[in-house]
Amino acid sequence: MELIGTGIDIVEIKRLRRAIKKWGDLFLNRIFTTKEIEYAKSRRSTYEHLAGRFAAKEAIIKATDGGELGFKDIEIVNKKSGKPYATITKPKSINKKYLISVSISHIKDYAVANAVVTKKN
Repeated sequence: MELIGTGIDIVEIKRLRRAIKKWGDLFLNRIFTTKEIEYAKSRRSTYEHLAGRFAAKEAIIKATDGGELGFKDIEIVNKKSGKPYATITKPKSINKKYLISVSISHIKDYAVANAVVTKKN
């Protein structure tokens, strides 16, 4: 596998919370997929989970040089084990190009994520 890039991002949770309170569904639906929103709302720490997904999307965009993917082109979901993974929701030709590994962590004030993107053989 050929390494395409790595990315990392950190999000201040209160900034994300303010944006959601100010812009509501307009903001949420511009950044997150329905599955991501439903998952976060099912958790006790809704804003922390949204911030983690936001950071993961930013990390993936950075790892892929930024121009090819937007926030809604990436969906961050969890396996049954709880491990997050990313899928590309953009047309299949793009989805077939990448293997993406993500890691997300959050505490009271911050969420951080990193991504490693490799080329599929």
